[in-house]
Amino acid sequence: MQKYLVRGAIGGGATVVIAVVLILTLHSPASQYSLYVDARTESGDGTTDSHLTMINTGTQPLTNLKMTYDVGKPDTLPILNPGDRVILSPPTSSHSVIITDDQGLTVTKPFQQFNE
Repeated sequence: MQKYLVRGAIGGGATVVIAVVLILTLHSPASQYSLYVDARTESGDGTTDSHLTMINTGTQPLTNLKMTYDVGKPDTLPILNPGDRVILSPPTSSHSVIITDDQGLTVTKPFQQFNE
C-alpha cells in the first residue's frame, strides 16, 4: 500500500511539473508593440464607405502613426495607447494602406471589398 502512495505522489508531482513547464513555454507574453488593422470598403444602397480600424494590441503606446493610402493625403495620429481603438474614413478609392510609427512597426494592408 505504501508503494502505491509513493508512486502516486511521484507521478502526481511529475505531472504538475510538466504542466507548469508547458504553460510557461507555450504562453507567449503580449508583444510590446503590436497593431491590429482592419481595412475595408463597403458598398450598398448606392453608397461606398471605406473604414480603417486600428487597435493597439501591444503593451506600450504607439506614437506618430502615419497611414499612407495609395490615393489621397496620408492621415496621422500622434499616439495610440494600449487597448485603444481608432476608426478612420480614408478615401473610398483606396486599395491599400501602409501604416508606420516611431517604434518601427510597418503594416501594409489591402482594403477588403464588401457588398451589402
